[in-house]
Amino acid sequence: MNTFAPDSIELNRKLPLWYQISQSLRASILGRSPDAPLRLPTEEQLAEHYGVSVLTLRQALKELEEEGLISRHRRRGTFIERTARRGAPVRLLGSVDAIVAQQSGDAAAVLGHGTGPVPAELAEYFPGLTEVGVYRRLRSDEESGEPVNWAENFVRPELAARIDPADLERWPMTRVLRDAVGVRISRITDTVEARLADPETARLLRVPLVSPVLFYTGVSYDEAGTVVDVARIRYRGDRFSFSVTVEVR
Repeated sequence: MNTFAPDSIELNRKLPLWYQISQSLRASILGRSPDAPLRLPTEEQLAEHYGVSVLTLRQALKELEEEGLISRHRRRGTFIERTARRGAPVRLLGSVDAIVAQQSGDAAAVLGHGTGPVPAELAEYFPGLTEVGVYRRLRSDEESGEPVNWAENFVRPELAARIDPADLERWPMTRVLRDAVGVRISRITDTVEARLADPETARLLRVPLVSPVLFYTGVSYDEAGTVVDVARIRYRGDRFSFSVTVEVR
């Protein structure tokens, strides 16, 4: 049986190898021709192709499997899903410090805080919990006073009990959890998408109803892989841009 031939890349040793391989394979899969084979080469062949260990290669494949681009079958091999198509989110690596820096700046006002039920769409992040700490904030430009974004944070209740709301007027939630509460945050998964302003967003951000806004979701994990916070932030479309810098050797 013919196998799919992925593109070759020159790996940058400053970035995790598995990440670079997963993104290379992802691009090859999504850019494949309609008649390309669906079966991938063996793990050993792919490891040799990229010049890495089988263990590193498996980590890259696991990323693609979780994204739904491939399926792995014992004794049969690894196959591209027929439904794999463009539109799946690209995952970008950065540091928690970089995210804290991006979230900082401007003036924040706490609109409310307390406990509330876990939203149905976030239940997968808080298994076994019925309530979480809920925080709502409005961030405005310090010079003009114009609203920039408003945020909701859903925090595990045992951590929420240790948060001083006053800290949220000067620090982003990520920094509060890390520096004030002492949570060892290991990773944050970000998603940014376009949405239309609902009535509350239109009122808080002073934009027309159903005007475009950028909707950000950030899921923070501790070292044990447990979700500690889910942030949902609505940005004014005319005051926010999403920039990515890619280093080229």
